[in-house]
Amino acid sequence: MRTAVLFLTVAFVAGHPQTLAPNFAADKTYVYKYEALLLGGLPEEGLAKAGLKISSKVLISATAQNVFMMKLVEPELSEYSGIWPKDPLIPITKLTTALTAQLTTPIKFEYAHGVVGKMFAPEGIPVTVLNIHRGILNILQLNIKKTQNVYELQEVGAQGVCKTLYAITEDEKAERILLTKTRDLNHCEERIIKDIGLAYTQSCVKCQQDSKNLRGATAFNYILKPVASGVLILEAAVNELIQLSPFSEMNGAAQMQTRQSLVFLEIRRAPVAPIQAEYHRRGSLKYEFSTELLQTPIQLIKITNAQAQIVEILNNLISHNTERVHEDAPMKFLELVQILRAARFEDLEMLWSQFKNKAAYRHWLLNAIPAIATPTALRFIKEKFLAEELTVAEAAQAWITSIHMVTADVDAIKQVEALTVNNKIVENRVLREIILLGYGSMISKYCVDKAACPAELVKPIHDLLVEAVARDETQDIILLLKVLGNAGHPASLKPITKILPIHGTAAASLPIRVHADAIMALRNIAKKEPRMIQELALQLYIDKVLHPELRMLACIVLFETRPPLGLVTTLANIVKTEENLQVASFTYSHMKSMTRSTAAIHASVAAACNIAVKILSPKLDRLNLRFSKAIHMDIYNSPLMLGAAASTFYINDAATILPKSIVAKASAYIAGAAADILEVGVRTEGIQEALLKNPALIDNADRITKMKRVIKALSELRHLPKRAPLASFHVKILGQEVAFGSIDKAFIDHVITLATGASAQVFGKNVIKTLLSGASYHIVKPLLVTEMRRILPTAAGLPMEFSLYTAAVAATAVQVKVATTPPLPENFHLAHILKTEMRLETEIKPSIAVNTFAVMGVNTDILQAVLLSRAKLNSIVPAKIAASLDINEGHFKIETLPVSIPEDIATVHVETLAVARNIEDLTAARITPIIPAKVLEPMSRKSLASKIARSAAASWSKSSEILYRDVIADRSILKPKAAQFKKKFCIKATAVGLKSCLKIATENAAYIKNIALYKLAGKHTVALSWKPIEGEVIERLEMEVQVGPKAAEKLIKQINLSGEIIEERPTLTKLRKILVPGLKNGTVSSSSSSRSSRSSSSSSSRVSSRAVDAVPSVKRLRSSSSSSSSSSSKSRSIRSSSRSKSSSSSSSRGSIRSRSSSRSSSRSSSRSSSRSSSRSSSRSSRRKLGSSRSVARSSLSSSASSLASLFSTSSSSSSRASARMSKQVISRHKFQKNHKKQIITSRLTSAAVSKSRSSAASFEAIYRKKKILGNEIAPTFAIIFRAVRADHKVQGYEFSAYLDKPTARLQLILAALAADNNWKLCADGVLLSKHKVTAKIAWGVECKEYDTMITAETGLLGPNPAARLRMAWNELPSELKRYAKRAIDYIPASILAGMIKEKDENSAKQLSFTVVATSDKTLDLIWKTPTRTVYKMALHLPISLPLEEVTGLTPFDDLVDKMHYWVAKANAAECLFTSDTLTTFNNRKYRNEMPLSCYQVLAQDCTEELKFIILLKKDHFEQNHINVKIADIDIDLYPKNTDVIVKVNGREVPINNLPYQHPTAKIQIRPKGEGIAIYAHSHGLHEVYFDKNSWKVKVVDWMKGQTCGLCGKADGEVKQEFHTPNGRLTKNAGSYAHSWVLPAESCRDTTECRMKLESVQLQKQTNLHGQDTKCYSVEPVLRCLPGCFPVKTTSVTVGFHCMPSDSAVNRPENLSSIYSNSVDLRESAEAHLACSCTAQCT
Repeated sequence: MRTAVLFLTVAFVAGHPQTLAPNFAADKTYVYKYEALLLGGLPEEGLAKAGLKISSKVLISATAQNVFMMKLVEPELSEYSGIWPKDPLIPITKLTTALTAQLTTPIKFEYAHGVVGKMFAPEGIPVTVLNIHRGILNILQLNIKKTQNVYELQEVGAQGVCKTLYAITEDEKAERILLTKTRDLNHCEERIIKDIGLAYTQSCVKCQQDSKNLRGATAFNYILKPVASGVLILEAAVNELIQLSPFSEMNGAAQMQTRQSLVFLEIRRAPVAPIQAEYHRRGSLKYEFSTELLQTPIQLIKITNAQAQIVEILNNLISHNTERVHEDAPMKFLELVQILRAARFEDLEMLWSQFKNKAAYRHWLLNAIPAIATPTALRFIKEKFLAEELTVAEAAQAWITSIHMVTADVDAIKQVEALTVNNKIVENRVLREIILLGYGSMISKYCVDKAACPAELVKPIHDLLVEAVARDETQDIILLLKVLGNAGHPASLKPITKILPIHGTAAASLPIRVHADAIMALRNIAKKEPRMIQELALQLYIDKVLHPELRMLACIVLFETRPPLGLVTTLANIVKTEENLQVASFTYSHMKSMTRSTAAIHASVAAACNIAVKILSPKLDRLNLRFSKAIHMDIYNSPLMLGAAASTFYINDAATILPKSIVAKASAYIAGAAADILEVGVRTEGIQEALLKNPALIDNADRITKMKRVIKALSELRHLPKRAPLASFHVKILGQEVAFGSIDKAFIDHVITLATGASAQVFGKNVIKTLLSGASYHIVKPLLVTEMRRILPTAAGLPMEFSLYTAAVAATAVQVKVATTPPLPENFHLAHILKTEMRLETEIKPSIAVNTFAVMGVNTDILQAVLLSRAKLNSIVPAKIAASLDINEGHFKIETLPVSIPEDIATVHVETLAVARNIEDLTAARITPIIPAKVLEPMSRKSLASKIARSAAASWSKSSEILYRDVIADRSILKPKAAQFKKKFCIKATAVGLKSCLKIATENAAYIKNIALYKLAGKHTVALSWKPIEGEVIERLEMEVQVGPKAAEKLIKQINLSGEIIEERPTLTKLRKILVPGLKNGTVSSSSSSRSSRSSSSSSSRVSSRAVDAVPSVKRLRSSSSSSSSSSSKSRSIRSSSRSKSSSSSSSRGSIRSRSSSRSSSRSSSRSSSRSSSRSSSRSSRRKLGSSRSVARSSLSSSASSLASLFSTSSSSSSRASARMSKQVISRHKFQKNHKKQIITSRLTSAAVSKSRSSAASFEAIYRKKKILGNEIAPTFAIIFRAVRADHKVQGYEFSAYLDKPTARLQLILAALAADNNWKLCADGVLLSKHKVTAKIAWGVECKEYDTMITAETGLLGPNPAARLRMAWNELPSELKRYAKRAIDYIPASILAGMIKEKDENSAKQLSFTVVATSDKTLDLIWKTPTRTVYKMALHLPISLPLEEVTGLTPFDDLVDKMHYWVAKANAAECLFTSDTLTTFNNRKYRNEMPLSCYQVLAQDCTEELKFIILLKKDHFEQNHINVKIADIDIDLYPKNTDVIVKVNGREVPINNLPYQHPTAKIQIRPKGEGIAIYAHSHGLHEVYFDKNSWKVKVVDWMKGQTCGLCGKADGEVKQEFHTPNGRLTKNAGSYAHSWVLPAESCRDTTECRMKLESVQLQKQTNLHGQDTKCYSVEPVLRCLPGCFPVKTTSVTVGFHCMPSDSAVNRPENLSSIYSNSVDLRESAEAHLACSCTAQCT
C-alpha cells in the first residue's frame, strides 16, 4: 500500500510543474468575479435573518517580482433583513456610491509561493475597506506541499494563525486539481479576537471542554488548473460557520454564516495601474481592528457635528426626564456616550465651558463622560479636578466609573500612574485610595490577555511599599497591599511575601491585620499562577507558629487555586494531626461544603474534597459555631450553563460572641465564564471589648509598679499583642477592591464631635427652614451597567460581534412641604419643634428605565447587519403622603393622598429582531421580527394539517438536490403557528380599593425546537398594573395614632362583646340608619338572646381557662375540653342560644366537679369515673416516668423520625421502642408552680394579702369582674386604620389598648369599622404574679367564633428551674390547622435528631412546651401534643443562662451595671478548683501539685494593659490563699477557722461591712454562699469566688484569648492548653503548672518562697543517634534555693535538649538560651514542692 501511494505521488509531481503554488503571470491581468454573503440568525429557515452581500470584479496583475496589484471593479453592496430565504436582498445604492472611490482604489500586496505578505495602500483608504481586501486575499493564501496530499499545519489567515487541514486530489480527465482545506478556528496559535468588558471574568476550562459556547470553522474548496508557471485558481468557494450559544450546545445556538466565491472570468492584457499617491505599508493579511471598537452595535449614528449633536441629546434627556424617566432614556444615554466617544478632547472642553454652571447639564455630562471608556475621559477628569472645577465627590464618582470602564492600554495606565503621585490627590485620603486601587485594576485589565505582562507596571507600587514599611506606616502598607491584590501581577509575589511573618522579625512585628491583607492579596495572583501560590499558601498553612487566623486565610487562598487531588489529600492529612481546633474546623468545613458543589468550574475540587473528607474524622462535624467555618453553596444548571454561588468565611477564635472576621462572596456562572460579583468583608476585632470594658483604666503608679513586679518574676513572659478596639471593612466588585475603611476610637470621636458641634446644629436649622418654605428635588442617575463585547473577523474580512449592553436611568422627583402650628419663631431652637404640631406633605415619583441588548452580527461604522434581542423595563410607583405629629398631645397621623397612577406601574418587554442599516441611509433601516407575521396568524388544526400535507407533497415531488447560487431559491416552507401564551392574573384588595393585575404574553420559536434559546427568541411582555376597583372609590388611606387621655375621642366604634353599639359618632349613626338595614355577620338579637350569648361566652371562657390553669389527669382534662368544645360549636348559632346556655352551664358544673375531685373525693355520680381516671392517669404517669437524667443524656444518639409522626395516632415498632426507651430515660416530676408557692407564702404572711390575692389570683375572676375594660377605663392608646371612601362609608379597623394597673391586666381589641361588620379580635392578658401570665385570645363575630387560652409560668421540675407554655382551645380555623400541618412537613429531619418520642394520651385540645434548666448551659425540652410527647434531653447552649438573676442574686443594683453583668456572664469563661483538680477555662482538667508558700499565676490579663492579675498559693497548713491585683487595689482572700478573711490593700474588711464598693471603679466584693465573690466585669474579670474548699475564676467574653496562667488562654483550643510563660507548648500538666510559679530571688524574700526555676541535667547516660550525649531540660523545673534542701518532691515529665558528651558547654545559666532550644527527648525529672533552709541560705 505504501509503495502504491509513493508511486502515485511521484507520478503526480512528475506530471506537473515544479511548484503547485498559484501564480499570476507578469504580463497579464486576471479577472475574477467575487461574491461574499454574510448571514446571521438561527439556523432554521422561516425565521428572520440579517446579513449583507458584497459583489465585485477583482483584477489582479503583477507589478514586480512577488508584488501584485489588486483592484475591485463595479462593487455592489446589498443588505438583508427578512425571512430567510423568502425575502430578497436589497441593494445599498447610496452606500455603494459613497464607497466606490475607496473600494476601487488599487492596493499592492506581496505574494510568493501561495503566501500573502505585506499590504500597501494610500493613507486615505479606511481600515474597513482594507479588511474587505484581506477577505479576498485570504482566499489566495495556499500552502501546497508537493510531497503530501493530506497534511496539517498552522496557517496564517485573516483571522490569525490557525490549524488547517489540506486534502488534494486530481481530476485527470478534466486536468484539474481539486484542493480542500479546512481551518479550525478553535485551535489557533494566534487568534485575532478582541474582548471588551470581560477582563474581570474567569473562563471555565471544564465548561468549554464539555460544551463550547463559541465554535467556528472555515471550509475552502478550490479548482486549480496546472499552468506553466504553477497553477491557476479557476474557482474558489468558501463556507464559514461561526456559532454562538449562551447555553450548552444542546440548548440551541445562533450562527453567523459567511460564503465567498471567487470565479475566474478572463485574462486581459492591460495591467492594473496604481493611483497617483504614495503607497504605505498597511499591515499584512491579518485582520486589523478599526473604529468598530468604539462603535456600539445597538445603533448607527452619522456624526456630522459632534458638539451640536451632543447638545441636542442633552436637551432631549433633560426635557424628557423631569417628572419621570422616559422609556427611551437609556437608549438616548447610550447615544450620548457613542457620540462622546467620537468627539475630540477640544469638543469636551467647549461643552464643559458651556454647561459647567448649569446643574442639570453638568450632571448628565459627568455621568456620561466616564462611560466613554477612553483615555480622553481620564484626561478630562484629571484636568478639571486640578483646575478645581470638580468637587471631591464628583471627581471620586467619575474616577471610579472611568477607571473600571476604560480599555486598559499603555496611555491610560500612564495617566493613572501620574495621578498616584499628584500632590493634590495624595493630600486627599479618599481620592488617593480610589486612584491607587484603580491603578491596580488597570494593570489587571491590561495583563489579562497577555502571556507576559511587563513587571515595570507594578514597580512604582513596590517602591512605595518598601518606603511604607521603612516608615512603619500601617495604613499605607495595607493600602498598597490591596493595590497589588487588585493588580494580581506575578511579579508582586516577592514583595508581598516579604510582608508575611515567615521572613524575619521585621515582618513578624507588623500587626496581624497587615499579614491578613498580605495573604488575601495573593488571591488574584492565584488565578494566573496557581502553582506558585499553592506552594506559598501550603507553606503558610503548615506553619503552626503563625496565628490561626493567618493559617485559615492561607486555606482560603489555597482553594482559590483549585488545588488538585494530591494537594487536597495532603491538606487532609495535616488536619488529622492539627492541634488548633479553629484551623481544623475551618478546613474541614471548607472541604465538606465543596463536596456539595455542582458547578462545573469546581468539579475537580469537589471530587478531591469528597475523598479528603472521608480521610478526616466525622467528629469535626460536631464543632459548634464558636469555631471557624467556611461555607460554600451553589446552584448550577449544566444544560443552561447558568448558576450562582455564595461563600461565607467565618473566622473566630472561640473568644468572643462576635466573630473576628466575616467574608461573604457572591459569584455567578454564565456562558462558560465565572465572575465574583460582590464580596464584603468585616473585621470586628475589638468592638466587643470597646463596648464592655472599663473605658479608662486607672493609671496609678502604684498599680503599675505592683503589676510589673509580678511580671518581672516571670522573666520569660511574652505579652500577647495589644488588641486595639477596631472594626474594618472592605468591598470588592468583580474581584477588584473598590472601597475599604476602618473604624477606631479616633474616628468615632471625630464623628461625635461633628454631630454635636455648632455646625451640625446650624445645618439642622437650615434644613428645617428649607422644608418650611417648601422644597423640591429632582435626582437622576444614568448608568452604563454592562458593556461586554467579543469582536472577531469573518472570512470575508468584516467584523462580527457578540455583545451584551445594559443601560439604566433612574430618577426620583420629590416635593416636600412642612408646616408647624403655631409657627416657629425666626430664631428658633431645635427644642421648639417638640412643642409644636408638625404637618409634612410629600410627593415622590420614583421611576426607572432599563434597556438590555444582546447582539450578534456584523458591526462597522458604515453598516450593521445584526440579530438584536432587546429587553426594556419601565417602572414608576408614585406616592403622595401627608403626616402630622404632635408630641405634646401624643398624636400621630399619616395618610396617603390621591395620586395619578399610570396604567402599568411596571412593564418588561423583550423582542428579538433582525436589523440591517447603513450610514448613508439611516431612515431606510430594515427591522424584521424574528418570527414572521404569517406564522403568528391563528389557524385551526384542520387548516394546519392540510397545509402541512400540501407542503410535504410539494417537497416530495421536487428533486432531492437543490443548487444555490446567489440566494437559495424560494420554496415552500412549513409555517406552523408560533408558540403563544397570553394570561392575565388579577387580585383585588378591597381594603385599599385597588385591583392588581399581572399580564403575561409570549410568542416564541419553541414550535421549531422546544429548547431554551428558541423559547427566548420572539416577543415577550410582562406588565403589572394597579387600578381602582369599579364602584369602590377610595380617596385616601389613613393611619392615626393617639396616645394618652384623648385616645378615647379617636375611637369611631365602641362596642361590647354582645354586639350592642354603645356610642357612635353622629355622622356614622345617620349613615347607618339610612344605608345599612342589617348587619353583615349577624343581626341584632333581643335582650334575652344577648344575655344568653353573654352567658354562653362566659361559661366557655371559664372552661377554657380552667383547661390551662388546672393540672388534672389526662382523661378528666380531655372530658372537660370536649364539653367546652361542644359548647363552643353550639354557641355559634344565635338561634340556639338557650341550648348553648344549658350546655355551657353543664360543662361549667362538670369542670367545677372535676377540679374539686382533684383536691378531695367527689360526691356526685361521676365520682367513681373521675377517681378511676385520676388513678389510671397517675399510674400511667408513674410508669412513663423513668430513671435518672444521666441515663437520658446517654441516649442522645437515638435517631428521630419525621415530625409528622408526632401528631399521628398510628403505632409502629419504632414508636413503641421509642416509648419504652423514654420510660427508662425520662425522670418525670410534677411541675411545681412558683405562682402557687407565692400565693401560699402570701397567705401565711398576711391575711389581708391573702384575701385580696384569693379573689384576684384567678384569671376567670378578673375577667368576669370587668369583661370590657373600655366601659370603665380610658384606652392607653388607639390606632385607627381607615380607608376614606367617596361614598362616605366607614371602612377599616380600629385598635385600642386598655391597661388596668390594679389587676395588672392588659386588653387589646381590634375591631372592623364597617357598620355591617361585627368581626373583632379580643386579647386579654393578666400578670397574675411575677411567675405566671395568662392570656385569652378570641376572634370572629363578636369574638365568639374561635378562642385560645395561653399560659406562661415558671416553676420547678424536680430540683431544676423550669418554664412552661401551654395553649388550649375550643375551636380553631381549619385554615390554621392546614397551614400548621404544612409547616410541620417542612421541618428538616436534622432538627429532630436526638429527640425521644412516645405515644401519649394528652389533652385533646391542648399543647404544652416545657423548658427545664438542668444547668446554666444545658436544657431539657418537653413538647406535648394531643397524641405525642417529645423529649429533647441535655441540649447544650452556647451561652450561660442567668439563673442567678432569675432568683434575684444580681450583684449590681444599677440597671446599666446589671445589663453589663448579664451580658458578661452569658459567655464568660470559667476556671475552678475543687478536690485538688483544676479545670481550666477551656474545660481541661488536671491535678495541680502546688509548691508551698510560692505564688502561682492563676490568671492574668496577658496584654500590655495588665487589667488584672490573680495569684494563688498554698500555705504551710496547705490552705489556699488568693491575691487579686486589679485597678489600684490588692485584694487578699484566705481562710481562717471557719471564715474567709478579706483584705483590701492590706487592711482587713469585716464581713459585716460587705459588700465593698470601689469608690471610682466598678468593683464589688460581697458574700456569696459560704464564701466571698469579687465582681469587676468592666475590667475583664467577671467573678472571683473563694471559700474554704474551692475557688472559681470567671473572665468576661472579650477577655477570651487574652489571658494566661494556670487557667489557660480561654481560646477554646483544648489541644494547645499547656502554654508556658515563654510560649512553649508543653505536654505535661505538672511542668506547665510549675512554669507559672513566681520564684524567689533569695532567702530574704518576704513571700517565704524558697524555690526557683532552673534547667536541670538528665541524670542518666543517653545515646542519641549513636552518640553519647548529655541533656538539659528546656522546660523549667522547680528546685530549692542554694542553702536549702527539699522536704517534699514530685516527678514531672519535661523536654530535654541533648548535646555531645565531649562538648565543653556546661549547663547554661541563662534560661533564655536553653529554653529556646528544641526538644530531643522527654524524661522524668524531680521537682521540689517544699524546702527547708539552713543558715547558709542568703
